[in-house]
Amino acid sequence: MFQKILEYAGPYKKTTFLASAVILLGVFMSVLPFIFACQIIAPLIEGEPMDLSYAAVRIAGVLVCLVLHACLYVKGLSLSHEAAYNILMRIRISLQNRMEKLPLGVIQEKGTGSIKRLFVDDVESMEMLLAHALPEGFANTVIPVVVYTALFFVDWKLALMSLASLPVGFLAMMVMYRIGQNGMVSYYEAGKVMNNTIIEYINGMEVVKVFNRDGESYERFQRDVLAYRNLTLDWYKACWPWMAAYNSILPCTLIVTLPLGAWFVLKGYSSLPDFILVMCLSLSLGIPLLRALSFLPSLPQINYKLNALEQMLGAEPLRQTADGWHGADNTVVFGHVTFGYEEKSVIRDVSLTVREGQKTALVGESGSGKSTLAKLLVHYYDVGEGKITIGGQDICEMSLEALNARISYVAQEQYLFNTS
Repeated sequence: MFQKILEYAGPYKKTTFLASAVILLGVFMSVLPFIFACQIIAPLIEGEPMDLSYAAVRIAGVLVCLVLHACLYVKGLSLSHEAAYNILMRIRISLQNRMEKLPLGVIQEKGTGSIKRLFVDDVESMEMLLAHALPEGFANTVIPVVVYTALFFVDWKLALMSLASLPVGFLAMMVMYRIGQNGMVSYYEAGKVMNNTIIEYINGMEVVKVFNRDGESYERFQRDVLAYRNLTLDWYKACWPWMAAYNSILPCTLIVTLPLGAWFVLKGYSSLPDFILVMCLSLSLGIPLLRALSFLPSLPQINYKLNALEQMLGAEPLRQTADGWHGADNTVVFGHVTFGYEEKSVIRDVSLTVREGQKTALVGESGSGKSTLAKLLVHYYDVGEGKITIGGQDICEMSLEALNARISYVAQEQYLFNTS
C-alpha cells in the first residue's frame, strides 16, 4: 500500500515525510507538559520544599510546549495537505492517461456517472486519508509506543496496568473494522449504481417526457437512491456501537492504574514518585491513542480505493500505433473476426470483403451484430480474434486520427454499409 502511494507521490514524497516528522514532534510536545506537571506534583505530595523559580520554570515549560504543539501540528497538517492535493492531482493525471488509451466502447460501457464518481468523488475521498491518516496516524502511534516503552523502564508493574484499556479497545476496534470491511464493497458498488442512475435520469428527462415514461424512470431513480441510503445506514448502524465502545474505553488509561497502583504503593510494591510519573504519562496518551486508532482502520481504505480506481480503468488499452494510412486502396476486409461484450459472444468468425466502389448492405434482425461490425471498423473496440484491414493495412497498425480520416472518406463515398 505505502509503496503504491509513494509511486503516485513522486516528488512530493519528501513533503509527506516532512509532514509526518513535524506532526511527530508536535505530538511529543503534547506529552512533555505532563512530565513538567509530574515534577511539580511529586515534591508537593511528598512534602518536599519547592522553590518558586523551580515551579515557574516548569510552568513556563508547559506553556512553551503547548504553543509549540499547536504550531507544529498546524504546520504539519499544512504540509500534509499540500502533499495530499498534489498526490490527488497526480492520481487524476495517471487515470486520465489510462482512460485516453482505452477503447471508446469500454469507456461508454462504464457510464457517465461512474466516470464522474471516479475522477471527482472517489479521488477526492482519499484527501482525508492522505492528509490525515498517514501523517497523523504515524505520529500518534509512534509516541504512545515510545512512552509505554519508557514506562516499563520506570515500573513495569504500573506500566502493565496502564495498558489494561488497550485490549478491550482493540477488540471493539477490530470488530468494527471487520464489519466495515465486509460492507465496504457493497457500499461503493451501491454508490456507483446510484450515480449512474442519477446521470441517466437527468440526461434522459426530455426523452422520458416525450414517451410518457416518467413513472417508470422515476421508480428506478427512487429505488437506487433508497437502496444506497438504506445500505449506508445499515452499515453505519452496525459500526456505531463498536465505535462508541473503543472511543470510550481507549482514553481510560487510569481505569486500572489508579486503584490498583495506589494499593501497590501502600504495600510498598511501587514507589510514590514512580506512581505519579506513570499516572501523568498515562493521562498524556489518551488523545494520541484515540487519534492513532481512529486513523488506523482508515489505512486499508487507501489500498482499497487505489485498487478500485485502477481496476475501474484496468481494461486492455486500445491496440494502435502512430503510423498513418498507407494501404493499397480503400477495400475493407474483415478476416475471421470474432468479438464479444464481456462473456457474451456477438460476432463469430466473420469474413467479409467490401470493395471500393461496390455498395454492400448488411441485413439482419436486431442484435445480430450489424452495428458491432461498424463499431469494430472504426476501432471502437479491439477485435477478439482475426483482423480488419483497409487497403491491406491492419487498422491496429495506424493511428486513430489516420483511421478516422480514412473512414470519413469511405463514408462520404457511400459504398460501405447500409445497415437495416
